[in-house]
Amino acid sequence: MLTKPSPRPLRWQRQRYSQISRQIDVFTAVFSFIFLLWWDNLRGDKSSECRQRRSSWLVKQMLELGPVFIKIGQSLSTRIDLLPKEYIEAFSQLQDRVPPFNNEEAHTIVELELGKPLFSIYRDFSPEPLASASLGQVHKARLHTGEEVVVKIQRPGLKKLFELDYLAIQKLLDLFRKLGWFKRWQLQEIYQEFFTVLFQEIDYLQEGKNADRFRQNFQDQPRVIIPKVYWQYSTSKVLTLEYVPGIKVDDRAALEACDIDPKEINQFGIYCYLRQLLQDGFFHADPHPGNIAVSKKGELIFYDFGMMAEVPSLSKEQMVKTFFAVLKKDTNEVINTLTGMGLLEPVSDMAPVKRLLKFVLDKFTEKPINIQEFEAIKREIYAVFEQQPFRLPAKMTYILKSLATLDGLARILDPEYNLTAAAQPFVQSIASQNKGNLVSELFKQTRSFISHRLNQPSRSELMILKLEERLERGELEIQIRSLETERLLKRMNLALKSLVYICLAGFSFAIAVLLLLLGKGSYLGWIILLFCIGSFALLIVLRLLLTLNLRERLEKLAED
Repeated sequence: MLTKPSPRPLRWQRQRYSQISRQIDVFTAVFSFIFLLWWDNLRGDKSSECRQRRSSWLVKQMLELGPVFIKIGQSLSTRIDLLPKEYIEAFSQLQDRVPPFNNEEAHTIVELELGKPLFSIYRDFSPEPLASASLGQVHKARLHTGEEVVVKIQRPGLKKLFELDYLAIQKLLDLFRKLGWFKRWQLQEIYQEFFTVLFQEIDYLQEGKNADRFRQNFQDQPRVIIPKVYWQYSTSKVLTLEYVPGIKVDDRAALEACDIDPKEINQFGIYCYLRQLLQDGFFHADPHPGNIAVSKKGELIFYDFGMMAEVPSLSKEQMVKTFFAVLKKDTNEVINTLTGMGLLEPVSDMAPVKRLLKFVLDKFTEKPINIQEFEAIKREIYAVFEQQPFRLPAKMTYILKSLATLDGLARILDPEYNLTAAAQPFVQSIASQNKGNLVSELFKQTRSFISHRLNQPSRSELMILKLEERLERGELEIQIRSLETERLLKRMNLALKSLVYICLAGFSFAIAVLLLLLGKGSYLGWIILLFCIGSFALLIVLRLLLTLNLRERLEKLAED
């Protein structure tokens, strides 16, 4: 699988790597992929199987190119607004587990960064890392004061590699811009968003600041634990943190063995995430099972604060208003909230977005989530982006990635959970804070919700609403087709394909003849190969011409 480390050193692990060499590697991989896409398009192969092959090939190239491209793949695994589902599925399997760097290198980095011999800082230092990834690795250690800590050490040469990739990708985008390729994807904006987050992720001082800020936000919640940062033993490449072991949050059996209720943990986890997103405006953007644990007392432990994101926090009145809008399935109000938070960019036609949101609200607010319906929403999302492509803001993609991860965890801990019930503790905590006009807003929204429930639309009104929905979905439309134009386009397509293969055959035969005359038998293998290619192309030309002739005859018969 993709997670299996390669037995040989990968390209990006070379000690000496010049900017030119890196650019050649990056350009070769990218243009090889573009050529494969062009070849598929020329053959007219747009099948799901073909996309799966290409996405698998691309994932292997990303693993070869190293950390930046692994992170690009992981980021793209959430970009349903940009890529077909086959690529999303392939990128979602992309892992960055690589062999750890050796113990001597780890010691050297710590000593150079902290300016002291290793064992004058730590009484004990484990030679084997607890975890290893493409960006760095983590060792367990003990301070001379007796406190157990973990030491996060950045992989050697990582920053230089990032800078080489930053320049190589910028040159690639400049070339695309000159050629006029991929205009609708807004690649420059995506590139800036990605590298801004990535350079923050490899700055361990920033990660330490994120951890302190996260702890400050949850200082009134004793059930949330964030490891303490030892600033005197931390730099931009070395981070020393309190060792806080726990049970992996998705290990249901281990939780139950410790008399911890998985359903309650699930509900508390959703409360914590809603609080981060809506109240604090500062949330953990990578909440996978390796970054969340549970203590034996039922406390929630968060790790790894390299990927954090900010959104404008809502006022408590706005939170209550949005929550009731979700209950009432008021898509307009929910869209207004998301737009105000910068999580949606308004476009000229918001009908597909409203349709998607209505689908989500209908399926997931009042009943437990099941796998079939979760798959249905993915299909609906792809249909929306095929109908009207637009780019989601980066912050929204982080939220979508987090929600997808959290949903997987939630279904493990409580297969019967539903979002509305799980959100109740958060709404109650907001409502209990009697500040400003919150009570009056809560009363107003409750009265509006009761009125909404009592005044459900009649059958005729429901029929009109369904008719409107079908019009919005484009199910009812007037189609005007010109059969003559369609026939002409099909004939032109066949003629163009024939011309391309005629050129290929002629070129192959001409080169083969030249090699035969000038090479004096030295290039026999190449001559045979070129004759084979030319013959194959000629067969395709004959097949296309026969198809074209047959189509013209059938059309004449139809006209007669």
